[in-house]
Amino acid sequence: MTDAAVAQARTLVADAAELLRTAGARQETLAELVPERRVLGIPRAARMTPVGRVWRLGVLLVDEHGNLWDTGRVVRAERAARKSITSESVAEQRALRAAAVKGGIPEGETVAFDASPVDFDVLARDAASGPLVVRDDEVFVRWNPTSPDALAPLARYLAERVELLAHPPAGA
Repeated sequence: MTDAAVAQARTLVADAAELLRTAGARQETLAELVPERRVLGIPRAARMTPVGRVWRLGVLLVDEHGNLWDTGRVVRAERAARKSITSESVAEQRALRAAAVKGGIPEGETVAFDASPVDFDVLARDAASGPLVVRDDEVFVRWNPTSPDALAPLARYLAERVELLAHPPAGA
């Protein structure tokens, strides 16, 4: 029965991608973070390499081919600013924003990185992959990673998130 639930999940994700594409919903950049390193002794700043375009649906990212990822981390591309920073986390966030711009991502673009792909074959075998889990022959989304019981049925979760992204409320 798990195989049937996973097959239905694949279909739900593919249908969500088609609905978002048809609606012209706003996409974001999926990128890979290349950490700071030295090349021939010369320091090379961290940068993000664009991998593709995705729609962010809460804890899930969906691309046009129906591939699915967990959201990972999200920043807005922004040029580096020299400011007195007292917090290490603020400095790290600014460095990540600048790494996106250094990778050629337009300023102001929302960028998701450190996203892990959801593997439907692993989901069928182990009943879990990324934020998806199978319980009682139904696929659920763990919408809060710190709470194991924060589950929503995938069909309902996708329907709500797709509707919000495809037809945002006025003023959003």
